[in-house]
Amino acid sequence: MPREELARFLRDRRRGLRPADVGLPIGGRRRTPGLRREEVAGLATMSVDYYARLEQARGPRPSPRILDSIADALRLPPAERRHLFRLADTTPAAPPGPARQVRPYVADLLRRIPEAGAVVTDATYEIIAWNPLAAALLGDLSSDANLARRRFLTPDRARTSGAEEFGEIAVARLRAAAARYPDDPRLSRLLADLRSSEEFRHIWDTNPVRTPGHRSKTLDHPTHGPLRLNCDILTVPDDDQQVVFITADPGTATARLFRSLV
Repeated sequence: MPREELARFLRDRRRGLRPADVGLPIGGRRRTPGLRREEVAGLATMSVDYYARLEQARGPRPSPRILDSIADALRLPPAERRHLFRLADTTPAAPPGPARQVRPYVADLLRRIPEAGAVVTDATYEIIAWNPLAAALLGDLSSDANLARRRFLTPDRARTSGAEEFGEIAVARLRAAAARYPDDPRLSRLLADLRSSEEFRHIWDTNPVRTPGHRSKTLDHPTHGPLRLNCDILTVPDDDQQVVFITADPGTATARLFRSLV
């Protein structure tokens, strides 16, 4: 049965693609919808016979490398790529590192919420996108762009209430990232730097189980003084990213300040 399910999945995805979807010329009239087997095989750099046997449930269990090639050829999104590996009863190779590109719709979301600060962080808490209000609240995000570094390695980390709670949340996320991206050199360097903090080492050793969610905190802004903020998280699962929204309760002095800063 698993072979048949894998074969059906491959056939369905191939037939759902047009040549233009994968950068191929349309060519002449086609008798059946979708790509031809030889086109998928060519895109995946494998023999047509091997790919045909997979679609006919006759081939051997494909390796992770073969599955990656097929997933790329069929332009599978992350969820379908994972499903392909499950159907093949194969564990995918560890990704080289966290996604550090922001999808256009996420970047557009940051622009469409002018009265909320917003930042996008990758799996290592690197800030990879932000809007102007977030920069006004958090300072220079182009040179000091990692929230975990700020929390554990900078003297002003205590300017925000709830720092202890965020420390546990950050360590829990970083431990998960270390398991998912064991070969990412940037993550390895970050963890090595953070281990210079005794507090980080202590929290790491406790292996906290924490998840982000709604948080209220007070930010001691260097110019505007104490600001009461709400922080909410939107996850982008396919890219292992989080969008952090920073808002103020309506009618408060902080909300009025937000409007003056945008």
